[in-house]
Amino acid sequence: MQRATAQSEKTLREMHVNMTRLGRLFWSIVGIGFGAGLMMLAALPLAADDKSDKAKPPAAISPAVDASQYAGSDACKTCHEDQFKTIDGTRHYQINTLKTPAVGGQADHGCEGCHGPGSAHVAAGGDKAKIFVFQEHSRQETSARCLNCHGESHQQSRFAQSAHDSSEVGCLDCHSPHHAKEKEHLLAQSEPQLCYGCHTAAKADFAKPYHHRVNEGLVQCNDCHNPHGTATVRQVRTLPSGDAVCYKCHVDKQGPFVYEHVPVKTDGCGSCHTPHGSTSPRLLKVSLVNMMCLQCHTFPVRGPIGPVHNQSAKYQACTMCHGQIHGSNFSNVFFK
Repeated sequence: MQRATAQSEKTLREMHVNMTRLGRLFWSIVGIGFGAGLMMLAALPLAADDKSDKAKPPAAISPAVDASQYAGSDACKTCHEDQFKTIDGTRHYQINTLKTPAVGGQADHGCEGCHGPGSAHVAAGGDKAKIFVFQEHSRQETSARCLNCHGESHQQSRFAQSAHDSSEVGCLDCHSPHHAKEKEHLLAQSEPQLCYGCHTAAKADFAKPYHHRVNEGLVQCNDCHNPHGTATVRQVRTLPSGDAVCYKCHVDKQGPFVYEHVPVKTDGCGSCHTPHGSTSPRLLKVSLVNMMCLQCHTFPVRGPIGPVHNQSAKYQACTMCHGQIHGSNFSNVFFK
């Protein structure tokens, strides 16, 4: 009996020792795994930084160029006095002479901030091959140099997908740092004449009797369009809410309404109106309001085909009764 009891106690002690060893082994494994996890987390920001650095597009002007290779704007002024006078004092030149690394990395070199280091150009007696001359490079190369500083503000990736870029329109087709006619954005010509240089159809529309007052200077092309590109058709701007830019001025047509007019929400304002100009009042696509309505309302849900009224006898326009055609909070047939 005593021998059995001693054997049982020995077995229990061995089990306790084994459990203790297993516990120590378990917590050792947990500690090693936790430490490895911390090391991986600590390495993640470095990997992300390395990845972000690799993802950055190469700068049009390398910041690694030796500062001694820059001649200074005073040296440029000696030969290019006329060009210096046209740009001196402008916002573009002032920003390009600020010692601000955040603006492209080469913002403290004046003329050479755009044209590149000029020491070799000066030493060679004005050899054009020793400096970047915009007129002798392609639109893609000159635009890339502009976007070296303006890439973020002009949404470089979006400009690359814009209608202007796909039509091979470069920055210098619209902007002129030296001979700007419009000082704020350094436009080569003031709006709308600048846009009319390519968009001749729009110029004809704005000459029609009923038009948005662009020629009068009350509305500008860039109030509705973003020349540097958008995700919408014809580079049309949208409101922060995602609604059409038309509601920026025509707020009373925006809604929301209890009873929505379906074409307004599906096709937008362009389903009935021409945005630039028209020979019809209210920029309508069709001169007769009835004919405009009948393009959709030929087959009513109930009743005979077409409107139930004899329009030629009395009712001259659908909007005499259906006045709230952009949407209504009171009538599902848009009565006044």
